[in-house]
Amino acid sequence: MKFIDEVKILVGSGHGGPGSVSFRREAMTPRGGPDGGDGGKGGSLVLRVTPHLNSLVDFKSNKKYIARNGEQGQGARCSGANGEDMVLMVPRGTLVRSLEGEVLVDMAEHDEFVLFEGGRGGKGNHFFKTSVNQAPEHAQPGEPGIEQEVILELKLIADVGIIGFPNAGKSTLISRISAAKPKIADYPFTTLAPNLGVVKAADFKTFVVADIPGLVKGAHQGVGLGIQFLKHIERTKFFIHLVDASGLSGRDPIQDYLDINHELEMYDQQNKEKPDFFPLTERTQFVVLNKIDTLSEADLSQLKNTFHKKCGVSVIAVSAFTGKNIKDLLQFLTDKLFNEIQDVTQK
Repeated sequence: MKFIDEVKILVGSGHGGPGSVSFRREAMTPRGGPDGGDGGKGGSLVLRVTPHLNSLVDFKSNKKYIARNGEQGQGARCSGANGEDMVLMVPRGTLVRSLEGEVLVDMAEHDEFVLFEGGRGGKGNHFFKTSVNQAPEHAQPGEPGIEQEVILELKLIADVGIIGFPNAGKSTLISRISAAKPKIADYPFTTLAPNLGVVKAADFKTFVVADIPGLVKGAHQGVGLGIQFLKHIERTKFFIHLVDASGLSGRDPIQDYLDINHELEMYDQQNKEKPDFFPLTERTQFVVLNKIDTLSEADLSQLKNTFHKKCGVSVIAVSAFTGKNIKDLLQFLTDKLFNEIQDVTQK
């Protein structure tokens, strides 16, 4: 399935049905009086979260979603039928924005949300009967619905975000610690969309991990896959910064670490004016050296020391391929998630 995380669509609620102008006409009942019924209420535009979707691909082909109008009232005080609601099924984490950028609703916080109420039905002429106007010949037309172009933007819900260069082993790591089965191959940009995996930790605890593909030096200028996927780690509590320690790619692990953090800084600069945006560079970050099965103990020790001296960070060393130290990493993540790290996105 193609991964789509942003679409522009037209949505709207239904118009209220007009009231009826009618007069009672029955044999043996002279001057029956007004009996026009009320119009039906227009259908509402409703958003509903479903766990079965992780993309907005269903909205790519159809760009218009309008609820049904309410029906007109009838004689004998019969009200028109209410219009059917238009229910849009969306993944959890979907943001609805106006074209001006205003957030209308964040579906990370709701299971169901009425975005636009349907218009009220108009009153029939029976409603307007008074002692001085016993035969009103007018009725209300019914309220109009609301139509608006909006942008649906998906931000995946994950506890931990994995960042790093292509081929650092993000997909291998997520396949090792969860049931996710992403495509894995030995060439850049194997992963073309974020992958989610549910990790089962100790004491029946679970958490969700997302790997972010295509982040390379110069991504903020359009290099590689760009930085369009970074929105999917805006909600995470902390990052695993996965670094290829093998050197087999021809890149320097220290420079890889610095380059990725530079791209996070550029992303923050581009999004700092957005309301409620929490900078990615201020998120807690844990550096994990991967592919240590290719290094000697001496080389690994030297690389750890270099990270500490040049970057001021301590590192965790694992091999996602062989599984070395993966259990220790899982225990570390579990401790941080459930005991130490607070949800920084709520600050």
